[in-house]
Amino acid sequence: MSDTEFRPIDWHGASATDVGCVREVNEDTLIMRPEISLWAVADGMGGHEVGDIASQKVAELLNTLENTDRLSDLVDEVDDALIQANQEILEYSEEKLNGGSMGSTVVLFATRGRVGVCLWVGDSRLYRYRGGVLSQLSRDHSQVEELVQMGMLTTEQAIDHPDSHVITRAVGGENEVFVDTTIFSLQIGDTFLLCSDGLYNAIEYTDMEECLAWRNGQDAAEELMRRALASKARDNVSLIVLKGEPGSC
Repeated sequence: MSDTEFRPIDWHGASATDVGCVREVNEDTLIMRPEISLWAVADGMGGHEVGDIASQKVAELLNTLENTDRLSDLVDEVDDALIQANQEILEYSEEKLNGGSMGSTVVLFATRGRVGVCLWVGDSRLYRYRGGVLSQLSRDHSQVEELVQMGMLTTEQAIDHPDSHVITRAVGGENEVFVDTTIFSLQIGDTFLLCSDGLYNAIEYTDMEECLAWRNGQDAAEELMRRALASKARDNVSLIVLKGEPGSC
């Protein structure tokens, strides 16, 4: 058994966000909480001075979370924060927009020891790059993804489907918000990518694989953004790259 199996993992994060090549306002918000081993991307919806308020509300509440020893306690706190954000966004919409549509997707990654957790609402994603293989750990809350799961569309057909932008869940979208959660083991050498749909809609899967294989996370984040903008990204582009490196025993 390798001695690295028992070594702690230090997570080194790099991030990038850009308005993209079409939009005038960046409605995405990044949440970086390395002190409590938590990172998230929130993608606001609703247009100028609305979507950005929604994503910032999600960030505001996630930034109030305190450190916990138990992963289960952290998951409960994140869930409570997103429920509160959902209520506050609905209240803002009712007061300022006469009940008009606004909301935010969110994807969150947190760790405790050798265990990681992903919580998400909507179609912002978490990917893991391990041993040369890229895997999507979250599953989009979207109409197209539901059709794929029912066998009515193939994965290839879903990529360019005209309803690919239609999501079925968002923080602030309904009176109740349902947060999905998945838990997984962590290894030294793992790389994680959190991103808004503006990234994965602008670049190819192979681009993500190539960039995440780079040793330096900051270089990987900058190259992912460069390629997205070179592809004339039509939406805001936001991403966080996390590299798991051996910690001191």
